[in-house]
Amino acid sequence: MQLKQLTNYLIEQCDEAQTRFFRMRELNATPDFFAEVKPHADHVHEQLLKWKQLAKEWRSQSKPKYMHNQQIDQVVDAMDQFIVQSFYKETSKKRFIQSVHSVHYTLSTFLRYLEEGERDAE
Repeated sequence: MQLKQLTNYLIEQCDEAQTRFFRMRELNATPDFFAEVKPHADHVHEQLLKWKQLAKEWRSQSKPKYMHNQQIDQVVDAMDQFIVQSFYKETSKKRFIQSVHSVHYTLSTFLRYLEEGERDAE
């Protein structure tokens, strides 16, 4: 998967996590950790690690002005947490929403830089 596709995938996962969070609260459901949570979290984590490597390589080559390795690391850490938290109704709503929005913003900004780089290359 290319960097742009992975970034779009992760943005979709942010949206899905938020939807899942509200659905789990509404249903007052408790998921089976090994059947539902862990497989999904492991898959997303795998994609995050691929994205992290590609993003850092791209960043070192393209040198965008307002994107740093620390932001890339924070996206991975925050997303690893909120993907799991999205399955549980006990999760703090305010903190969860703030984490999702922060990651979504960083990924959207990153995607914009990627697309600007593609236009400049043409």
